[in-house]
Amino acid sequence: MAKPKVIFLDAVGTLFGVRGSVGKAYSAIAREFGVSTSAAAVNQAFYDSFQASSPLAFGEISLMELPEREYAWWEAIARATFTQVGVIDQFEDFDAFFNRLYGYFALPDAWILYPDVKKMLYRWQEIEEIELGIISNFDTRIYAILDTFGLMQFFKTITLSSVIGSAKPEPKIFQVALKKHHCAPNQALYIGDSVENDYKGAKAAGIKPYLLKREPLVEAKTSD
Repeated sequence: MAKPKVIFLDAVGTLFGVRGSVGKAYSAIAREFGVSTSAAAVNQAFYDSFQASSPLAFGEISLMELPEREYAWWEAIARATFTQVGVIDQFEDFDAFFNRLYGYFALPDAWILYPDVKKMLYRWQEIEEIELGIISNFDTRIYAILDTFGLMQFFKTITLSSVIGSAKPEPKIFQVALKKHHCAPNQALYIGDSVENDYKGAKAAGIKPYLLKREPLVEAKTSD
């Protein structure tokens, strides 16, 4: 295709990834609350619970209600995760545990920025003068994460499923993002790491998709 007017990108798994694994993070914070679990078992239970959940997309709600609804959505997944592992009853105060867990995933410690991201965003925006946008099924914590990594400056728009009430791979979320840029589907490119949500979703919306295959992030070891 000719140079696109807009390049849309997914966020988690495309721009940045979870440090270690979700299971490691969940089990490490659970240990702070006196609950010992297998990180591998928690990781599998999390993805089972995540896949079984309804999309992170709400109906007609106000922006003031949104953080509470997002919080409750993730809390239900966390409860289902530890129920599947069989340790939910070991928590003396699950509410306190989840508050700590939810806050952790808004911090830079929870994430690793993929090393090629800033270079590519700079090239597209500054050199090729292409508008950039994010289309994500993540929640509003994304703003703090993007700001921490110095990425906010690159994106003209950020379209979130929880905000607009439609999640990938549904066409609506792509259509809303396109409208923000006054862009026809055939003038846009979408990059993401999920076959169903990103590749097939964008293609169904008439946007040229590109499936990104990320290798697992490995942190360099440093001596004390």
